Amino acid sequence: MINDQLFYPTSIVVVGASNKTDKPGGKIVKNLLDNNFEGSLMVVNPGEKEIQGIPAHNNLSDIPGADLAILAIPAAMCPAAMRLLAEDKGVKAFIVISAGFSEIGDKGAKLENELVDIANQNKSCLIGPNCIGVLAPLHASVFTTPVPPLSQQGVDFISGSGATAVFIMESAIPKGLQFHSVISVGNSAQHGIEDILAYMDETFDAAESSKIKLLYIEDIKNPDRLLFHAKSLIRKGCRIAAIKAGSSEAGSRAAASHTGALASSDQAVEALFRKAGIVRCYGREELTTVACIFSNERLQGRNIAIITHAGGPAVMLTDALEDGGLHIPPIPDSPAKERLKELLHPGSSVENPIDFLATGNAQHLEAIIDACENDFNNIDAMAVIYGSPGLFPVREVYKTLDAKMKTCRKPIYPILPSVVNVQEDVAYFISHGNVNFPDEVLLGKALTKVYQTPQPSDVSEQLKEVDVNKIREIIGRAENGFQPPEIIWEILDLVGIPRAKEFLVSTEEEALNAAREIGSPLVMKVVGPVHKTDVNGVSLNIKSEETVLKEFGRMMKIEKTTAVLMGEMLQGTELFIGAKYEPPFGHIVLCGLGGIFVEVLKDVTSGLAPLSHHEAMSMIKNLRARKILDGFRGNEPVKKTVYADMLVKLSAMLRFATEIKEIDINPLMARGDKIVAVDARILIEHESSGDARERKGCLR
Repeated sequence: MINDQLFYPTSIVVVGASNKTDKPGGKIVKNLLDNNFEGSLMVVNPGEKEIQGIPAHNNLSDIPGADLAILAIPAAMCPAAMRLLAEDKGVKAFIVISAGFSEIGDKGAKLENELVDIANQNKSCLIGPNCIGVLAPLHASVFTTPVPPLSQQGVDFISGSGATAVFIMESAIPKGLQFHSVISVGNSAQHGIEDILAYMDETFDAAESSKIKLLYIEDIKNPDRLLFHAKSLIRKGCRIAAIKAGSSEAGSRAAASHTGALASSDQAVEALFRKAGIVRCYGREELTTVACIFSNERLQGRNIAIITHAGGPAVMLTDALEDGGLHIPPIPDSPAKERLKELLHPGSSVENPIDFLATGNAQHLEAIIDACENDFNNIDAMAVIYGSPGLFPVREVYKTLDAKMKTCRKPIYPILPSVVNVQEDVAYFISHGNVNFPDEVLLGKALTKVYQTPQPSDVSEQLKEVDVNKIREIIGRAENGFQPPEIIWEILDLVGIPRAKEFLVSTEEEALNAAREIGSPLVMKVVGPVHKTDVNGVSLNIKSEETVLKEFGRMMKIEKTTAVLMGEMLQGTELFIGAKYEPPFGHIVLCGLGGIFVEVLKDVTSGLAPLSHHEAMSMIKNLRARKILDGFRGNEPVKKTVYADMLVKLSAMLRFATEIKEIDINPLMARGDKIVAVDARILIEHESSGDARERKGCLR
């Protein structure tokens, strides 16, 4: 398990230390010395008397013991060294820098497994192998640069890639973003990103711990663990942003259903992050920009004032903010507005954006910020664009901006784009603990993403309502494959999704009796072929017994048809609900317009089961076709709360039915307050005991 010795060691031993700082073992020692590690630092090298001024131990067995050991030796030598340190010297934390493990194949994987066994047997913590190390408040145990000065107000950054961690730090530092810790997990042999996050959650101190966490993830091994601790940290006041790399879908299941074609592992990641409250990013610049936003005051509304001395950047920022759902409201006429006009140069605009011209100075900026902070009640935050046209020094402007950022209640986002013209002045501004957003569009897109990311959801009540015994009994009776109508009906009834009146018939007499019971118009569908429409296996708007017999005879001749399903033909807005089991995340739940629209428009939104009612409503509201659900051009609106309730109930049931691999309920016919399932398809595949996903614990 992760332990305090990793982050707060009183003694460190570097095995493979070197006088050559172009080698990992040499650079680690240099970084530890340059960054003032105050504990006992020991070095091991068989051929040196001294390493960078530190007396060297030629034999590993000569050291007295240590809290933390850093191994920078060939992979083949690591297991023996680690065993000696753990068993004989009481070392409880290890960082293995060395490469040559599972990343190179089976031979390396065997060595890696040895390291894990040794760590587990001795209750030690292992980070790596194949990592750049750990940068923590007490020690800089990394072999790379940059090594930024650490701050209590900085971010905790956990990365699955050492090189990417370096590049992200290089993106962050020029913006003024500060760090509290950087942990590179490498191959995650014993501990991955989820485990580090869990440690940060379990040891969180509101007064001392960093409240910003950044993640670069290449593999989510335990989604429930990540979800649980991310939600816990966010509820404690933290903010989390993450990149999940490698989520493109290559080789998904053949489209046996609409859901199978539309759902993907990347959608599962997206849904997991939304459920946790994690802001998802797709690149280094976006991640560090979001982190800079986190380091500012929280945005409490959606109305932004843009304060600028340059029109173009203000227009581009306006577009980016408005496109993402934030608002640039006009400044209403008032005495305060008139007073501000009088303080600015003639020709300045006090609308929004507020443009105080290329000749605007520090006094002008101060007056505008004060008005937005105290007088303009329809403003929730300010974005200040101030570069240098080369007319006069800008230091006083940046001093004013620095002072206002430290005293204003409303967030201020500084956009200082002249990183060449006034490089020293920007550095001065950043040196006072501020961040800079040099690109206004990147800020606009990142700010809207932060604004749109929901808070963590709570689904505990929905799970309590599930009849687990009943769903397990139905699943136990079902055979592998797409299910017959009887099983589908039982599942829909259990979930509480109303369904159209339907009868399964296999003779002409049964077909006629069903037609008389249902009434006209009715629909007939073949049972057997997966894609009924592809084999002309659906007939609509049937109104006569003669047509019933004709269609029954035609359908029964279609290859693989076993029966005909007859049902009432309903009118209304066609909706869709789908779900797909995506290991190791669980079920992705989809919603959107139904009928052919789901296939043609692909306008669906996704969530991870089980859903809260808030999540379900958010999925519905984020559909591009939401206006149709609202009752476009006089059509009857869809009762969205009813639709959301169906999504919630289905998702809760799925948490206890991992054998259900796919569900298509398409279409659901919505009219007024009623939403009725007209057609459904359910694929069940029973798992072997080794593959079954644990159903208890339900962290979500």
